[in-house]
Amino acid sequence: MPVALLVIDVQQALCRGEYACFEADRVVERINSVSQRVRDSGGLVVLIQHEGPGGAFAHGTEGWQLASGLVTAPADVRVRKTATDSFHKTALQDVLEQHGIDHLIVCGLQSDFCVDTTTRRALALGYPVTLVADGHSTMDNSTLKAAQITAHHNETLCNITSFGPRATAIAASEISVGRGTP
Repeated sequence: MPVALLVIDVQQALCRGEYACFEADRVVERINSVSQRVRDSGGLVVLIQHEGPGGAFAHGTEGWQLASGLVTAPADVRVRKTATDSFHKTALQDVLEQHGIDHLIVCGLQSDFCVDTTTRRALALGYPVTLVADGHSTMDNSTLKAAQITAHHNETLCNITSFGPRATAIAASEISVGRGTP
C-alpha cells in the first residue's frame, strides 16, 4: 500500500516563542522517527508549510522555516499552503496521485486547526488515515489544555464514519510502515 506521511506546519513559529505548541520538541522527535521509517520503506514524506501575508508565517521569515530539529531528506516533497486545509488550493492532491498514494499518515501542528482539517479532507477524498496519536500538538486555549485538545482530536477524528475511509490513532512507536497498512 503506497503511503505518504504528511508533516503539517512543523515550523519555527509553532515550536519556539509565543506560539510554541505543547511538548513541541518531543513531537518533533516522534515525527522524525516515523518519517525515517516511511523513507526507509520507500514511502513519501510531504513537508507542508503554512504561510500568510505577514507576521510569524510570512514566506521566508524565521517563523516560516521548518523547525530546527525536524529531519528532512532531499526526496521529501514540500507543499506551501495558506489555509487550515492542506489540500485547499495546493498541489497536494496532485502529488499524492502522481506517487500512487492510497494511505496517509498525518502528524504535525496544530491538532485543532490544520491537523484536524487536513485529516477530515483526506477522509472525504477517500484516503484512510493513520493519525500519529502522539505526533501532533497545539497550544492551550481559554477552555482546554493542549494535551486535552490533542486527546479530543484523536478520539473525534477516529470516530468519523460518514466518509467511508477511517482514521486510526496510533502512537509513533507503534506505527509500522511497509507492505500493507501502516
